[in-house]
Amino acid sequence: MKRNYKAVLFGNGTMGERHRKFFEYSGVQFLKIFDIEDLDSAGNVRASLVDEFISSEKIDFAVIASPATTHYEYAKLCLKRGISVFVEKPLATLGAQAQELVDLAIRNNVILFVAQSECFNSVFLNFRKHFMNEIGAAGSSFRLEFRREHKYSARCRDVNVALDLLVHDLSLCLSMFAYDDLNVEKFTISKNEDRAQMQISIVKGAYAGAELDFIVDRNSDIDVRTISVEFGGDGGPACDYSVSLAPNDENGEVIHVSDSLENEHKFFLKLMVGACSEWGRRAAQSAANAVKLATISTASS
Repeated sequence: MKRNYKAVLFGNGTMGERHRKFFEYSGVQFLKIFDIEDLDSAGNVRASLVDEFISSEKIDFAVIASPATTHYEYAKLCLKRGISVFVEKPLATLGAQAQELVDLAIRNNVILFVAQSECFNSVFLNFRKHFMNEIGAAGSSFRLEFRREHKYSARCRDVNVALDLLVHDLSLCLSMFAYDDLNVEKFTISKNEDRAQMQISIVKGAYAGAELDFIVDRNSDIDVRTISVEFGGDGGPACDYSVSLAPNDENGEVIHVSDSLENEHKFFLKLMVGACSEWGRRAAQSAANAVKLATISTASS
């Protein structure tokens, strides 16, 4: 059932346009689109202009698809006024800011949803279901490698590769393992901020001893998005394997799984009608935790 929601959009670029089209198809009316013509000399939407508009209109939610460095400011403005927020990743560029937004949403009883579409990728959801069953049944030690690489793109250059790409795989990890059970052993970012590696150990809980490796590169010669599984030699499953989260075309380019974006929009609209509220709060906290991990002290390489 379509509902007559009224919304405001920050940023009508590639992702903003995709989000807007889906929500409009679902019956959402966008009262205002803040975009290039509303920027100040520093390249940001003028806060006074935003404040005046959202304070005078009845708005159900805001879609934030502006540059990552502006997410915190716009989300905070909306959440403080009781407006639910659908925001592109990363939630913020600092862990403390991300947590502040989560706490603000809870305090004002509104929805904060971070659009990390890979968490809604049907390939990943199927992988997670079977993998968690495997390690639950066998009790085996394991190692996971998350690899995400693509060729150079001019998009999302206002943040480093950790906040651009690594947050995706950290969010996948946090949908399987508890944040408090993890310890970052090593984290390096290249001087040009286009490549990063992170090593995490699970130090508590049922999966203590497992290792998680993350490799991201946004200036690579290849286009790949995989999770590789390696089991320990203690009587557990004998078959190591790798799963591609997206198929490749004949030229080796990644083909996006079409239902990922659709699924995340559907979940957000379910949250708007009051369904899955506890799941929604956990998902927002996981998004904040992904930012915390992605911004932990690093070493250059």
